Amino acid sequence: MRDTWPLLEPIPFPPIRRGRLDTLQVNVGYRCNQSCVHCHVNAGPSRTEEMPGAVADTVLAFLARKRVATLDITGGAPELNPHFRRLVSAARAMGLRVMDRCNLTILEVAGQEDLADFLARERVEIVASMPCYLEDNVDRQRGKGVFDGSIRGLQRLNALGYGRDETGLVLNLVYNPQGPSLPPPQEALEADYKRVLGERYGIVFNKLYTLANMPIQRFGAILLSNGELDRYLDLLRHAHLDANLEHVMCRNLISVDWQGYVYDCDFNQMLDLPLAAGARERVHLSDLIDVEIEGRPIRVAGHCYGCTAGQGSSCGGALKQAAE
Repeated sequence: MRDTWPLLEPIPFPPIRRGRLDTLQVNVGYRCNQSCVHCHVNAGPSRTEEMPGAVADTVLAFLARKRVATLDITGGAPELNPHFRRLVSAARAMGLRVMDRCNLTILEVAGQEDLADFLARERVEIVASMPCYLEDNVDRQRGKGVFDGSIRGLQRLNALGYGRDETGLVLNLVYNPQGPSLPPPQEALEADYKRVLGERYGIVFNKLYTLANMPIQRFGAILLSNGELDRYLDLLRHAHLDANLEHVMCRNLISVDWQGYVYDCDFNQMLDLPLAAGARERVHLSDLIDVEIEGRPIRVAGHCYGCTAGQGSSCGGALKQAAE
């Protein structure tokens, strides 16, 4: 796989610094039951990286000490990690908001038959990848049969009360463009999703998050092989808005990899750009339990325009709507 970092590193990006930490995003491993074209993690069934129990214990110790508001669990398919449910239950017992970045088809994987019931019982907020409401588009990006499996997953979650305002069980969907383009306006696309999925399949959900594709890992390699990387980077840079700098996720979030090392965001993790630490090459989460990081500079480069272009893009969707 061709690496885009040598082309991203020289591109200047406005300097930004950390605000108050409110979200711990933890990648518990890169193993996944899918191999999506747009995946910036390059996750898939053949990946073996997996967070061990000792690192999961460090995560829980950090949460107990820092009392951040949100634990955001991602992967791969995070549910495949044997410590996933322990992390969820312990964080919920602390009163934290817990988010599971779920690919939906994991609900049908052998051994996960009770997963949906577990998530509902713990009142976990589900953020589910659903890059389109049309079957051909989803299967082209995520694999044959994924759309049908995703629909069944959504219907099962709805049956448990997810996506209905009165239950408090939050189900948000995530849209990614099919190729090197910016996402359409989030509010209008959300209305289309709700109309089509509701009329055709009886599905309801709370919000749609629109995310720009990052020019790194698997998607970046595809751009390089198709000769489209420079054009996409130009698109992102010309669509940059300074106002989005106030709301980018890295100001209030840190990303932890499966070994416990810390990064400014999930994208920097995939580029192996650790949290800035002076002379130290890497910082482990255990080193930050008694350390204040507010005000520290954030490591930036050309890929960061993926978060500030147009309406903006973050783990919580368009920055304008996230700020509101």
